[in-house]
Amino acid sequence: MEKVPMTQAGHTALEAELKRLQSVERPRIVEAIAEARSHGDLSENAEYHAAKEAQSHNEGRIAELEDQIARAEIIDVSKLSGDTIKFGATVTLIDEDTDKKAVWQIVGESEADAKKGRISITSPLARALIGKKKGASVEVVAPGGAKAYEVTKVDWK
Repeated sequence: MEKVPMTQAGHTALEAELKRLQSVERPRIVEAIAEARSHGDLSENAEYHAAKEAQSHNEGRIAELEDQIARAEIIDVSKLSGDTIKFGATVTLIDEDTDKKAVWQIVGESEADAKKGRISITSPLARALIGKKKGASVEVVAPGGAKAYEVTKVDWK
């Protein structure tokens, strides 16, 4: 079973979502199914079919979360250090074409959120950054085309 790296915050978020799905959504959906069932003929009951579909989606997500939590390898970023980029590093980059500054933290797949400045360890940019140090020039081939960046800072927070 392959371990999935993630931060403590990412692991906590997965556990919170799992708990909500099990203790809030599951009972709500069961109640909706029971209510729809009481309306009679199930073959033409749209409410029943919608509730059963919601149950299927919910149970699928629960199984997915349980799998991710079971395979989680929690990495405490606060205990990491050094000047080489690896999982958990917060990296400051300068786009060599536009001189635009960007700050990214390299996190697990389930925690990636570009709007919050977190990129997945499996993203093209993160894969290009791993193993590099401050001052390195990195070329990334991404869906939008090739980009060149200079690493200006490596932090651990």
